[in-house]
Amino acid sequence: MKTVRTESIEARAAKHAALSEPARLRLVDLLTLGDLSPSEIRVALGAPANLVTHHLNVLESVGMVTRTASEGDKRRSYVHLTAEALDGLVPRIAREATRVVFVCSANSARSQLAAALWRRASSIPVASGGTHPADRIAAGALAAAVRHDLSMPSTTPSGLDAVLTGTDFVITVCDNAHEEIGVVGDLHWSIPDPVRVGTESAFDDAYEELERRIGELAPRLAAA
Repeated sequence: MKTVRTESIEARAAKHAALSEPARLRLVDLLTLGDLSPSEIRVALGAPANLVTHHLNVLESVGMVTRTASEGDKRRSYVHLTAEALDGLVPRIAREATRVVFVCSANSARSQLAAALWRRASSIPVASGGTHPADRIAAGALAAAVRHDLSMPSTTPSGLDAVLTGTDFVITVCDNAHEEIGVVGDLHWSIPDPVRVGTESAFDDAYEELERRIGELAPRLAAA
């Protein structure tokens, strides 16, 4: 696993600072839909010309907008978002991984669901393991997979020691496992244990939280 270079923190911070003013954020929202002349921007924002000029200068200084002369009335210009305007506002790929390993204590529910969800979201290989593996996958986890049309292989829970290699990207999805293995993990997701509660809704809650987090992480991990 290694870090992938992305747009500098300083450049990203400058864009966020520029958008911290509500009128500039509103202006960028409008420009995602189409180009506007300064006079059209004044009307849209209900702002005087000097303030619109200031807003455009700020956005131009951080590389978010550009202005071009009209091909019709040469006295007019149009403001466009640059191709890189929104780059860096949401974190991009930050890591590379040869394989992702999800870890919980028993490897009977959360880590099994996470691995199955990862297979659906990413081509990066995945495995799961437990610090104290159970005898079988929890029935509630299997039932949740069926309810959500998720393919879950019928495998016996595995011990972490038998699964983990030195190059894996490790994600603990259980507080107990995270605190047990400590700094070995690359990420920790504090997901409540549905087995302890035992209800259908508890397993669905765990599934939905894992699905959300995996949906956010998968585009940010590149295959090594």
